[in-house]
Amino acid sequence: QVQLVESGGGLGQAGASLSLSCVASGGTFSSYSVGWFRQAPGKEREFVASIRRSMRGNISYISYADSVKGRFTISRDNAKNTVYLQMNSLKPEDTAVYYCAAGLSPGARGDQYDYWGQGTQVTVSS
Repeated sequence: QVQLVESGGGLGQAGASLSLSCVASGGTFSSYSVGWFRQAPGKEREFVASIRRSMRGNISYISYADSVKGRFTISRDNAKNTVYLQMNSLKPEDTAVYYCAAGLSPGARGDQYDYWGQGTQVTVSS
């Protein structure tokens, strides 16, 4: 059983930067792929970014939603059991609750992940 705890959300102005962290416990973190999702009020949850480790070595495959590509950066530190989401050039439409999720079969669909954090609020003002 893997437990995930997000932190780092808050309030920022358009154009600002925020950094989110997702700390995992209770499992072999390096074996899992991790995704970030977000859900804005009245909207469906959407994929933001994911990072996984290649089964063939130490290469991490990364993917982003088009809406955040070039502005957000996902990274991981397996020694700290942590995945980060650096968010730059924030826009009001980035306002949402951000969730991290872990699973063995990574992708852009929420049902591909087995474990979820409780979420952290990100609010971007114009």
